[in-house]
Amino acid sequence: MRYSNTQLFWLVGLRVIIGWHFLYEGLVKLINPNWSSVGFLLDSDGPLGDFFQSLATYPDLLHWIDLLNIWGLIAIGAGLMLGFLSRMALVAGIVLLSTYYLSHPPFIGLKYAMPTEGSYLLVNKILIETIALVVLLLFPTSHRIGIDRFIFTEKEA
Repeated sequence: MRYSNTQLFWLVGLRVIIGWHFLYEGLVKLINPNWSSVGFLLDSDGPLGDFFQSLATYPDLLHWIDLLNIWGLIAIGAGLMLGFLSRMALVAGIVLLSTYYLSHPPFIGLKYAMPTEGSYLLVNKILIETIALVVLLLFPTSHRIGIDRFIFTEKEA
């Protein structure tokens, strides 16, 4: 795809700042020895609330969920920031954010112990960031600015 310099600048900027958000969230969880997803999972509600809550009841499974969450956030963030395997990072980010959204949907009548940021009926920051990742998937930039430029040919990207 051909983009103007302005389009490329803003698309790459969006990719990098979302990547930074993922990377930062993963690193914060990694360096905090007391972090666990147990509180988030137990606080789940909505149509899939019981499923997410049940995940927290198995300590071995919870350990793997925590590891996948931490390292998934770090890998997705690094991939987006560097433009490295960005298509895979974008899809993984969409899947991960979708699970967060389904765990804590911003529906009328649902209340969570953990405070939420900006929830407006069906729309919250998680949904907005998910849609931004879909836009980046549809308008790829890593084949122009990123490590993918050196890995994939223009036709493959």
